[in-house]
Amino acid sequence: MIRPELIVLARRWRESIVGAGLALLGLWVGLSSSGLLGVLGWIAFAAGLALAAAGIQRARFRDGAGEGPGIVTVTEGQIAYFGPLDGGVVAMDLLSELSFDPRSSPPVWVLRHGGGKAVHIPVTATGAEALFDAFEQLPGLDMQRLLALREQPGTSPVSLWRVSSTLRLG
Repeated sequence: MIRPELIVLARRWRESIVGAGLALLGLWVGLSSSGLLGVLGWIAFAAGLALAAAGIQRARFRDGAGEGPGIVTVTEGQIAYFGPLDGGVVAMDLLSELSFDPRSSPPVWVLRHGGGKAVHIPVTATGAEALFDAFEQLPGLDMQRLLALREQPGTSPVSLWRVSSTLRLG
């Protein structure tokens, strides 16, 4: 009944769609009501705008996710990648560097930790959209730069975040 490409598009932009709907409903209630109901309408409007803005970032990050090799899970402070040829697990509090390498097809996130082997996660792996929340926890990571690289990969690897010797997550 609904075209498959529309379903994929709606899933990608789901938070933005819900946020826009909430903002429109809040705007309508805020403009047409007074008192407590009017205030609640303006609160819903602001919340909808915030959700829509966050949804835009997430949609930019998840472009193509779920179509590539392997499975990513993020559970209790650990990122795990299980791929057809390799994989690994990285504890967020032991993560030492996050890089983006566009030379692979598809491009990969490179996670380095302690003395362990670097974990290369394709941006299109199933579950890769969960990395957005994990990466957002990294103090000082420029998410706009990360999203820009995701959309315009360039030709050489880029280090996005590196832990300082005095900083540890946790």
